[in-house]
Order: sequence, then C-alpha cells, then structure tokens
Amino acid sequence: MSRRTLVFFVCSPHSRTGVTTAARLLTDYYLSRGAPVEGFDTDSREPSYALRFPGLSQVVDINDVKGQISLFDRLLASDDTPKIVDVWSRSFDQLFATIAEIGFLEEARRMGVEPIILFQSDSSQTAASNARMLNTTWPDLLMTVIHNEGAAPLGPDALQILAQYPSRGKLVIPRLESAIARSLDDFDLSLSAFLQEPPASMSIVVRAALKAWLLPIFTQLQSFELRLDLQSSEFLR
Repeated sequence: MSRRTLVFFVCSPHSRTGVTTAARLLTDYYLSRGAPVEGFDTDSREPSYALRFPGLSQVVDINDVKGQISLFDRLLASDDTPKIVDVWSRSFDQLFATIAEIGFLEEARRMGVEPIILFQSDSSQTAASNARMLNTTWPDLLMTVIHNEGAAPLGPDALQILAQYPSRGKLVIPRLESAIARSLDDFDLSLSAFLQEPPASMSIVVRAALKAWLLPIFTQLQSFELRLDLQSSEFLR
C-alpha cells in the first residue's frame, strides 16, 4: 500500500473542549517541518482556526451545499498535502451525516485518501457515546482520542473515562498555567514560527514555558505520523 494523503477531522459534539487548539497544534506541527498543509474551519459564525492560518485555510458552512462542495472536493484531493478540519460543535452532526450520505469514506479510500478522526474527550457520557457511534458506523475509521488537560480536564477518573472511547491512540495536551496560556490567544502568534524564533517582546519565562509545553506535543504527533507511515509501508502487506 502506498502512502495516502491524510485528512484529519478534529471534533467534539461539545463546545469549549479544546478542538480548535488541537487543530491549531496539528497545523503548526506540519508547518514546523516545512510541510504543506490545508485547513478548514466549519464555524461560519465566529471562525477562530481560519483566522490563525490566513492563506492556508478557509471557512466553510457545512449546512450549505456550496460549503459542502468546497470542503469535500478538496478533501478528496490525493496530493500529499494533509488536510485538517476544525469541526465546530454545532457542525458535528451535520458533518458526519453528510459524510454518510455522500459515501465520503468509501470514495476517500478509493482516491488514496486516509480519513482520521481526532476526537476530543470530555467528562460527559454523550461525548464517549458519540465516539462509539462513529466507531460502530465506520469500524475501519482510524480514531485517536485527545485529552486536553486544560480545556477539558477529566479529573481522577481520567483513565476510566478515556477507556470508554474506542480509539487506537491518545494525544495528551498538557495544562498550561493561565498566565502562560493567555499568550496563545494572540492571533499573531504562530507556534511553528515561535519554535524557530520567539517574539522579541515575549517574556523569557513565557518563552521557556511555551517551549516546554509545545515540544512534547509535537513529539507525540511525530510518533503518530511514524506509526501511520509504518502501517502504509509496502513491507507490512
């Protein structure tokens, strides 16, 4: 099996759980490696992800046919450019209903595209239930669960909660102190550029804390990418 173009759906049925943060981190991971990447923001009301990556991303209204066309036609392009979809919580149901209706997953695999779900966990039963529903509907669809310890802390029952998700892997985004986390709100802050040359105006304390937070996350993403490469290796047929 040859290498396939990756399409990531970063999602949760609930708001304010860290979905956009995860999509941002994944995008900046690819940019830090000098890799091409294309993003889509399904929050047509108050887009945040798209504003952070002008020129690399676009806002799509999944409830509109034109928005569906602009999204799914690009996602089916087998061009070695990873595609990242920041799934707004209010777009969650419509997105996956459309995926089922148009037979997107079957067409994607035929076109050499590998869809992947990055599912943001939280402490509710409904989030895990939605993840299980997706797994039941598409058992071959690769799903990785995200544990954002800051935006969606799971508390002392974290292991039991995460065990309810039918995922094949886990991405942990550690909690940041609030004073440090506020620096991430700056729309002009590119995390990939930050690793190469931090802003001169940034406190050395903030700089050190952000780097200590960011590098382990990127290491996890690199390991995930390597596992995908091994799975698609011709030697593993």
